[in-house]
Amino acid sequence: HMSHTLLFKVVTENQFEEKGRLQHKMSFRTLHGRSVTPMTVFTQAQGELQSSLAVLYTIIFIPGLIGNLVALWVFLFVHSKKNSMRVFLINIALADLLLMVCLPFRVLYHSQGNRWTLGPTLCRVVGNLFYMNMYISITLLGMISVDRYLKIHRSARMERRLTTRGSTAVCALTWAGAVVLMIPLAMSKSQSQTECFHYKQLLEAKWKAYINIGIVAVFWLVFITLMASYAKIGRYLRKRSVEYPNFPSASQYKCSAKKSFFILFLFTMCFVPYHLVRIFYIKTQITETPRFWRSVADRANEISLVFSAFNSCLDPVMYFLLSSSVRREVDNTKSYIPGFTGHTGDI
Repeated sequence: HMSHTLLFKVVTENQFEEKGRLQHKMSFRTLHGRSVTPMTVFTQAQGELQSSLAVLYTIIFIPGLIGNLVALWVFLFVHSKKNSMRVFLINIALADLLLMVCLPFRVLYHSQGNRWTLGPTLCRVVGNLFYMNMYISITLLGMISVDRYLKIHRSARMERRLTTRGSTAVCALTWAGAVVLMIPLAMSKSQSQTECFHYKQLLEAKWKAYINIGIVAVFWLVFITLMASYAKIGRYLRKRSVEYPNFPSASQYKCSAKKSFFILFLFTMCFVPYHLVRIFYIKTQITETPRFWRSVADRANEISLVFSAFNSCLDPVMYFLLSSSVRREVDNTKSYIPGFTGHTGDI
């Protein structure tokens, strides 16, 4: 009796499963009166994502290129203070410019339906150059936060030590370390002649994943450092503005505190989503993961990477906040435009 009951239960469950599959299949076939399969839906969504990425990278490229070119010109050729902040901003602007140079290749790739036609060598160079400059920018933004914190909390003697020589050495080490990490990745051979910037499983090349894990760890270290530094800077400046409300510099303390939190907000908005996704992305590369989850990781990585690239477009706003030379140049430019007569001041 028990065997007959069990057999009936198994047959019934199989019938329900088969019915569900048939209903699911019919629902795809009758969508909008056309024959549609799951693969058709996936392909259509992939095509829409490719087009969107091409448009977004184009939007980022134009203002990012112009903004960083202007900033670099101001830092190099317009008179300004020779200090550590200027050195860091010059190197960030240069890294952002090199990252901008990579974007037209991504636009071309996504606009052609994720098809690469420029050879595997250029693919490796462009791909690694993009990430190298992104992480140089991240590292130097962290260095700026430490530099500002030390200058506020240390003595004048310590401030004199944090001059162009020290910041130049830090920047040189950052560039050298980034190049050393990029070389083995750029030298590795690609398995595809027509794909670039695409998802790759690294079951047979886990050393690449370990390098990426180390880079992600560096990001979180920089992020924690930046949060701690700017939080302390902001609290200190707001405290000074409350303690000495009648001092002429009280309003400047408040403005500087707002700048610190704004820079922290930009950094968080642009880089944190990508590095949260990156943890899941790398895990799928080095473990046996279903195709569906590999596809989810790939799409999430592509979308969040746009936010990281967008930071290079927003960095000129940071230059405006941190550099009086950039603000003066904006004032000079506005004076030649009808309707602009105001002064930006020290915001």
